[in-house]
Amino acid sequence: MSTEHHKSDPVVRRISVTDVAEALSDGMRDFQAAPLYGLIIGIMFAAGGILIVFSITALGMSYLGYPLAAGFALLGPFAAIGLYDISRRRETGQPISFLHIWSTIKSRSEIAWMAFVTLFVFIVWMYQVRLLMAIFLGLSSSVLNFNQIIVQVLTTNEGILFLLVGNAIGAVLSLILFSLTVISFPLLLEREVDFVTAMITSIRAVIASPTPMIGWAAVVVVLLILSMLPLFLGLLVVLPVLATRLGICIDVLSSHSLSVPSRF
Repeated sequence: MSTEHHKSDPVVRRISVTDVAEALSDGMRDFQAAPLYGLIIGIMFAAGGILIVFSITALGMSYLGYPLAAGFALLGPFAAIGLYDISRRRETGQPISFLHIWSTIKSRSEIAWMAFVTLFVFIVWMYQVRLLMAIFLGLSSSVLNFNQIIVQVLTTNEGILFLLVGNAIGAVLSLILFSLTVISFPLLLEREVDFVTAMITSIRAVIASPTPMIGWAAVVVVLLILSMLPLFLGLLVVLPVLATRLGICIDVLSSHSLSVPSRF
């Protein structure tokens, strides 16, 4: 890699838990300043989750409800790309409209590659769920109804082991995807970089500040789980707040050649 390319790479600096807490508050203020956009994007994301649940129920595959709901949360970073742009536009004083947001996203071709990475992890998640079901619950588990699956998972040693191993693998996949995307999506909006550079920068950001970043990941997981319990409706508020905070996060972590908000 040339020296010139090294100079163009984003600079990653350490942050503290205070930075994360302050940025979360800023995310709430962003949502309050432009609630319509956040609610509409939140409605679209929640509707996608509801559609998935009803579809698998209609197909007699309700046993996949839990893993699909958990995996659906993995798509959050891509779903929130428009909200990242809203935060960026508010910080720079640019006009906010769906036309402007779509124009920006469409002009960033590397975002499509990051969307592919996100979708790939989701597919891996679903395949490993089916594999673990076959290993621990048997091949016949795919023909069981929802109640039968629940009884088998909660009342047998194999079922409990399935839950433990499945959730452990899910946690690892979630951490990997979080590390790859926590900075990459907003960075691709902010700068003309390739998606590989964006992912590397995101990983460097997590390594540079592991405690606040992993803590933030835990907060995201808890809030997403709680927001999905009432039929995904909590996502109407939770997604815009989380996404606007993550949109600001690029200014906290990668300040080289970027416009850094005065509050940081």
